[in-house]
Amino acid sequence: MKISTRGRYGVRLLIDLAEHHDVPHIPLAQIAERQHVSARYLEQVAVILKRAGYIRSIKGASGGYALARNPADIIIGEVLRTLEGDMLVVDDLRSGEEETLLKRCLRATVYSCLNERISAVIDSLSLATMVGSRDVDDAPMYYI
Repeated sequence: MKISTRGRYGVRLLIDLAEHHDVPHIPLAQIAERQHVSARYLEQVAVILKRAGYIRSIKGASGGYALARNPADIIIGEVLRTLEGDMLVVDDLRSGEEETLLKRCLRATVYSCLNERISAVIDSLSLATMVGSRDVDDAPMYYI
């Protein structure tokens, strides 16, 4: 399993909107500039996130995007599954496909455990926890 650019950009888009929640709506060009990503590609990701109900758009010259839900209610695992599909390390057995004893053993002891742990991590993180978990070393230090 590898998280694609779509998944990474989508999460970054949502985190950027959550970090700037005090602004009613933000033009996508500003988000793209802050995140150092392609505005055209970010637009494609925004369409998927809007359709899934994570963000809303405001049309017009001074339009932009805003979160459609509370950051605490947006789970990173759900967002990644929306953008990427399932988050399995190995695809499920296809119908009619035979599984050898070795494959079944690997699936039960390795792949299933990895899938469970990945899900546990990404499903425990909300957008609110991501915004609140900034690295202290990156924060500016102010001396008085």
